[in-house]
Formats: sequence, structure tokens, C-alpha cells
Amino acid sequence: MTQRLLGKTAFISGGARGLGASHARRFVQEGARVVIGDLLDGEGEALAAELGAENARYVHLDVTEESSWVAARAAAETAFGPVSILVNNAGIQKLGPITDTPLEDFDAVIQVNVHGTFLGTKVIGPSLIQAGGGSIINVSSIAGLIGLPNTAGYVAAKWAVRGFTKASALELAPHGIRVNSIHPGRIVTELTAGLNSPIRPNQLIKEPGRPADISNLVAFLASEESRFSTGVEFIVDGGRYVGESDPVS
Repeated sequence: MTQRLLGKTAFISGGARGLGASHARRFVQEGARVVIGDLLDGEGEALAAELGAENARYVHLDVTEESSWVAARAAAETAFGPVSILVNNAGIQKLGPITDTPLEDFDAVIQVNVHGTFLGTKVIGPSLIQAGGGSIINVSSIAGLIGLPNTAGYVAAKWAVRGFTKASALELAPHGIRVNSIHPGRIVTELTAGLNSPIRPNQLIKEPGRPADISNLVAFLASEESRFSTGVEFIVDGGRYVGESDPVS
């Protein structure tokens, strides 16, 4: 594997397991040093140990608290210097019809998915400026492109991440920072383990999406190979967003 990220420092929120852990492993394979931020201390510390002290650090991070981000940035810069890649990956989902959803559940989804992305960009962004530029990858979802029932908070949050990405791309371009959003479909991870079939009826590629499918895209966006792309939605959903595959009758 070519080391497209050699000498780069990456920060991944929600990096202890699932897609975040997959991204961390891929980044190290690509030559980057990685800082993993999460609330799951045991899993995060185990992943950092697996990747090696020369390649990775784990920091406890509550993405909804600005002070937690500030401490995480300090730890990252102490370990590996300025950050040049930020993956705002942390996210939660709560299922249920709108009429039965407690406000605190809706707020919790917004806090983690939207406030977490904002705070990550606000606090880690200056580190990317110090590094001379870089790439921010915001993890949205297919739910940030369409409507889905029984998960209104998640849909609202992921649409917000999509819009925030465009605003960030405009503001940060003068600093040499690219900002893009990725929009995965159903991927087999801990977050989706309790849901129904991983293959949706209107998905054109009839096999489950895997974390590596997303990490391939994230590594590309983190690298200079994507140097001419910013403010863009990148969809990786097995063709679900294309439209209806049934013939018109």
C-alpha cells in the first residue's frame, strides 16, 4: 500500500470502534500518525496500543463539550504536532416516530452529530491552519440527502452536517483547508447491528457495505489525491441514492 499520508497527523472523533477504528487503522497503513478521540476509553486505549505508540494516541473526548476538545487538541499536538487531517466521525442515532420521541432524545442526537462537528472544526481547525492546510472530512449519511422515517433527529442532524460542510469549505479555503462530507449508506458496524437487513431493497449493489468501503474514501479525501475537491458530498451507498430500480408501469 502506498503511504499517501506519510508525515501527516490525523484526529478522528468517535474513533474507538466501528467506522472510526477502521479509518484509524487505514490512516496508519497510509503512513499517518493518528489521535483517536472517544468516550469508550477501554476500546480506544486498546486500539491505540494495537497501532503502536509511535503511530497512535487515545484521548478521552466528549464531542459535545468544548473544553474536552481543547484538551484533546493539546494532547494531539504534544504527541505529534499540528493536526492536518480531521475526521468528524462521532455520531449517535435514536429510533422512533416523531410523536413518541422525547425532546431529550432529539437533542442528544443533535448535540453529538451537529454540535460535535461544529466544535471539532472550531477547535481543531486552527491546528490545521498552523499545519499549513489540510483536509476535514465530516461524516454525514445517506440520511443527509433523503428523508427516512422513525429517525427524524438523525435525518435533521445529518442534513445539518451537510450544510455546515459547505459553509466551512467557504470559510477555510483561504487557509488551504478542504472540507467535504461523506454520505454512507447502510454499513455493517456496531451502530447498525440492531437494525434490519444491511441490504436495502433499492440498493443496486446487492451486498453489505463494509467499514473498509468507507475508509477507502476517507483515505482518498485525506490525501492530496483529492486536492481539487472541497465543499462536496461524496456518496458511498451501494447505489441506493440513484433512484427507484423498478420499471415504470
